[in-house]
Amino acid sequence: MDIARKLAILADAAKYDASCASSGTDKRHSAGPKGPAGIGSTEGAGICHSYAPDGRCISLLKILLTNACAFDCLYCVNRTTSNVPRARFTVEEVVKLTLDFYKRNYIEGLFLSSGVVRSPDYTMEQVVRVAKTLRLEHGFKGYIHLKTIPDASPELIAEAGLYADRLSINVELPTDAGVKALAPEKDMRAVRRTMAGLRTRIEEAKAERKAPRFSPAGQSTQMIIGADASDDATILQTSANLYGSYKLKRVYYSAFSPIPDASSRLPLKAPPLVREHRLYQADWLMRFYGFSVGEIAEDGGMLDLAIDPKLAWALRHRERFPLDVATASREELLRVPGLGKTTVERILSSRRFRAIRAEDLKRLRVPLGKVLPFLQVADHRPSIASLDSEFLRERLAPQPRQMAFAL
Repeated sequence: MDIARKLAILADAAKYDASCASSGTDKRHSAGPKGPAGIGSTEGAGICHSYAPDGRCISLLKILLTNACAFDCLYCVNRTTSNVPRARFTVEEVVKLTLDFYKRNYIEGLFLSSGVVRSPDYTMEQVVRVAKTLRLEHGFKGYIHLKTIPDASPELIAEAGLYADRLSINVELPTDAGVKALAPEKDMRAVRRTMAGLRTRIEEAKAERKAPRFSPAGQSTQMIIGADASDDATILQTSANLYGSYKLKRVYYSAFSPIPDASSRLPLKAPPLVREHRLYQADWLMRFYGFSVGEIAEDGGMLDLAIDPKLAWALRHRERFPLDVATASREELLRVPGLGKTTVERILSSRRFRAIRAEDLKRLRVPLGKVLPFLQVADHRPSIASLDSEFLRERLAPQPRQMAFAL
């Protein structure tokens, strides 16, 4: 099989992994008078697009080493019993593709995963060899994200962290019961052991100034949404536990996609993509806005698909509003629909010198129609009618055309 055909198969097979990101690593490049010669960069804008925290777009070559797999996970199109074309790259082919694509300015880095062939250790060794060859033999300084293989030896995982910017291992489903039912060959205890080991090594590398770099962008994971019966509250609680126990950088949510020759135990239809979107919004509220799972999913276990979870919470708690922008705390302001962290900091800074007016919020690019029903400013206080939750919900919920765009 020629390499173009392999690329077509193995890039398509990698599209189901949502945990492809390039945020959080250190900036480096081959230009400039200092440092060893090499090629690649984590700074430029370059067939997968990811975004760093400062908004930089980083394009990654996103592929599998092979889509052949010894496991038979029912939700996976690459499972051993799946009737799909199979392909496998050699280590040298992946290295050459990465370098060739970089030199053509198509990519800034590599996202590499793999099905399990021969054994977890054999597969992980091949994955590590790709990163090691790029770094040591070709001086590649671009971003590398490696998927670790369940049950691979701790020594191989440790070596992977020396060459990768980020490591990840997928928990696959929100509950151990779901994994046992749909992927019985996978050992969730091994997954958790790997996550715990990665957390320890990442923290040690950060604490010791002279220690070798180890996965500087941290670790992440992915959950498939809608393949089992887990509700949104269960999903978010699992995420909260993962963040707390293993200090993950991100939990990614991937809406289940029906696959050919699917098992009767799988849903016939994919969940609405807006559910995945709402879970990401809820995840953001947990990590950066001080919300608990119980607050976000307090109304029946499922998120409201019509409105974002922050607005849904505010409408359930109208007794807390309107907030006086002159005296409200940072924590209170962060719970106002339409106010982000940066805007809240600017409001707190500005109000020390003058009274905040609606025009000031407009200059901060605050969506006044969404914010003013929840805020009292110097020249505005919401009317009694505007405080009604049903009225607000109808007015602030996205219209069908906007909902379609969000999908």
